[in-house]
Amino acid sequence: MAHKVSHFSDLIQRVTSSCLLHPIGSNRHYAEDDISDVTDSDTDSGEETLPVPETKPVKETVSHQLPEKQTEMITLMNEVFETVSYLKKAYVTLQEAHSPFDQEKMRLSDVAVVSELRKLAVLRERFRRSVVRGGGGGGEKVVCGGGVTVREVVAPYEAAMEKMKAEVKVKTAEIENLKEKLNAVNVVGNGGGGRKSRSKKKVNYSSSQLQVSPSPMPELFESCISSVKEGSKSFTSLLLSLMKSAHWDIAATVRSIEASTISNTTSGSPAAVRDSIVGPNHAKYALESYVNRKIFQGFDHETFYMDGSLSSLLNPNQYRTECFTQYRDMKAMDPMELLGILPTCPFGNFCSKKYLSIVHPKMEESLFGDLEQRRQVLAGNHPRTRFYGEFLVLAKAVWLLHLLAFSLDPPPTHFEGSRGAEFHPQYMESVVRFPGGRVAAGHVVGFPVSPGFKVGNGSIVKARVYVVPRSEL
Repeated sequence: MAHKVSHFSDLIQRVTSSCLLHPIGSNRHYAEDDISDVTDSDTDSGEETLPVPETKPVKETVSHQLPEKQTEMITLMNEVFETVSYLKKAYVTLQEAHSPFDQEKMRLSDVAVVSELRKLAVLRERFRRSVVRGGGGGGEKVVCGGGVTVREVVAPYEAAMEKMKAEVKVKTAEIENLKEKLNAVNVVGNGGGGRKSRSKKKVNYSSSQLQVSPSPMPELFESCISSVKEGSKSFTSLLLSLMKSAHWDIAATVRSIEASTISNTTSGSPAAVRDSIVGPNHAKYALESYVNRKIFQGFDHETFYMDGSLSSLLNPNQYRTECFTQYRDMKAMDPMELLGILPTCPFGNFCSKKYLSIVHPKMEESLFGDLEQRRQVLAGNHPRTRFYGEFLVLAKAVWLLHLLAFSLDPPPTHFEGSRGAEFHPQYMESVVRFPGGRVAAGHVVGFPVSPGFKVGNGSIVKARVYVVPRSEL
C-alpha cells in the first residue's frame, strides 16, 4: 500500500512482526518507546511489510524470554488476530444470508458480527490502558486517532433497524385499516339479518375491534356502546377493590349514592335513605351508576359544556364531518400516548374535568394516601398510573361515542330510567338477573345504571337499570 497506515489492526501487525523478527540472542528488549519508533519509521516510509514467522518455537521462546510487557502485548495481539478472523467469517456469513434472503441466518450473523466488534472494542481498551500505564503518550495517540470506534461501525446497522421498525409500523397501520374496512363491509352485509343475532355478535367486540365505515352508521353507534359498557365495568371494579382495600364502609357509600340519585330525581332537599335497596354483592351497580352519571353529564352538548361552542348549530354538515374524522383518527390511538403528546387537547380537557368530578380529594387521599394524581391533573398533566389508565379507557370510549353521536343525522337522543319508573323491557335492561331472564311483575326502577339511546334509524339501545320490588321504595 502506498498510503499511510492508520488503522489499529495495521499497527498491531507492524509491532507484532517487528517483535517476532529480531534475533532473540541479541538481548534486545522492546520498550514502549521502541514500539513508537518502529511505528513512526514505517509510517514515514510509506511502505508496509508484513512478513509472517515460519516456526512456532520462535514465538514460544519470545514469550518466555521477553519482559512481561512484551509478553502481554503478544498475547493481546494474538487475541486481536483471532477476533478479526472470526469477524471476517461472521461478515461473510452475513453477506451470504442476503442472497438467497434468509432472515434467521441474517439475524444470527448480525449478532455474531456485533459480538466480535464488541470483543475488538474490549481489546482496544486493554491496549489503550497498557500504553497509558507504560507512559507512551504517542502510542495512545495512534490508537485513538486512527482507530474506528464500535459506534461508528454499528451505526449503519442501527439506522437500518430504525428504518425497518418504521416500515413495520406503517404496514401494521395498513393491516389494521384493512381489517376495519372488512368489518364495516361485514356489518353492512349482515344488516338485513335479525336484530337479535346482530346485537349478540356486537357484544363480543372489544374497544379495539369497533368497526369503522367510510361514513357514520347507526349500527356503528350501537356497537360503540358495548365498549363504553366494558370500560365502565372495568373501571368500577378497580375503584370498588381499592375502596375495599382502604377499608371503606361500602354500605354507607351505597346509601350516599342512593341519596344523590333521589336528589337528582326529586325537587327540594334529598330524602334520607333509611334502608339501602341494593342487595348483597350489588354495590358495584350503585358505584357504576355514580361513575356513569358523572361522565355522561353534558353528553347532549357538543363539548360537554366545557365551552360555549355552537359549531354544530352554525355549520352542522361541516361539524358532522369533522366529528367523524376525529372518531376515525382517534379510534386506534392509545389514550395515554395521545395525551402524552397533546395533554391539553379537547379530549385531554374532557379527561381532566371528568376525573376531578368523579374522584374528589377525600376519595383520592383515602385510596392512595396522597393527592399526587390530582395535583398532576390540575397542572394539565395526565399521570401514568394503573388507576388513571383504567379511567382513560372509559373516558376514551365515552368521547368516541360522543363524536359518533354528533356525526349522525339526526343525532341519537339519550334517556335513562328514573327512580320509581315502571320497568319497560323495550327500553330498559335490568342488571339484576331473574329466573327465566324476565323481570318479575311488580318491580320498578331503583336507580339508573347507564343511559339508553334512541338512534335515528329507529333502533333502541336499552338503558341499564337496577330494579327492585315497588314495596322497597
